[in-house]
Amino acid sequence: MEDSLYIVMPAYNEEANIEEVVREWHPVVEKTGPESRLVIVNDGSKDHTYDKLLELAKEYPQLVPVTKPNSGHGATVLYAYNYALDNNADYIFQTDSDGQTRPSEFGPFWDDRKLYAAIIGHRNHREDGFSRKVVTKVLKLVIRLCFKVSITDANTPFRLMPRKTLETYLPKIPKDFNLSNVMLSVLLVKNKENVKFVPITFRPRQGGVNSINLKRIFKIGWQAVKDFRQIAKNI
Repeated sequence: MEDSLYIVMPAYNEEANIEEVVREWHPVVEKTGPESRLVIVNDGSKDHTYDKLLELAKEYPQLVPVTKPNSGHGATVLYAYNYALDNNADYIFQTDSDGQTRPSEFGPFWDDRKLYAAIIGHRNHREDGFSRKVVTKVLKLVIRLCFKVSITDANTPFRLMPRKTLETYLPKIPKDFNLSNVMLSVLLVKNKENVKFVPITFRPRQGGVNSINLKRIFKIGWQAVKDFRQIAKNI
């Protein structure tokens, strides 16, 4: 029996990108088998993202549009992971719906899926701006200070995991936690799981407007430091 793959993506106001993203990623799930799905979770978008997804689902049979009230990126990622587990996915791959990642780089992840507890992209070819590179470096330092581990790239939205990994570690992440992928990476490394980091390309946003600005990044970062300190006491 073929392993089923659920590619899960949060989407917020991605009307400008969503059609191209579906066009690029749907062939990946088709190739891995009829039980695989491309699940895009609309996080209460204010534009026509969900309407476009419903139309696209008529053309792309393994696309599953899901919608819910707005709760932020991290909480939506957690929602998507749980959706995949609830629907019996064997493997879950998370990426974002802004077109910054390349489906052409997914193949080696899938080929090695049985060898690791997680395979996570390392954005060593970043084209999304200097400020984002700074944020990644600062986050790496904060993680080292709070959790005493060094992680190559903790927040990359390009990660493949077997269901067992998520079943083990999702319950340890606070509900609706904003930096859920960061926390997942920390838990994997802290528990000495066999994690592979693979260099990937990270393109500029392909369309639309980035909802994260420096002011919001600073606010999220400050809250993250406080949350990390609290969580670190319990792991």
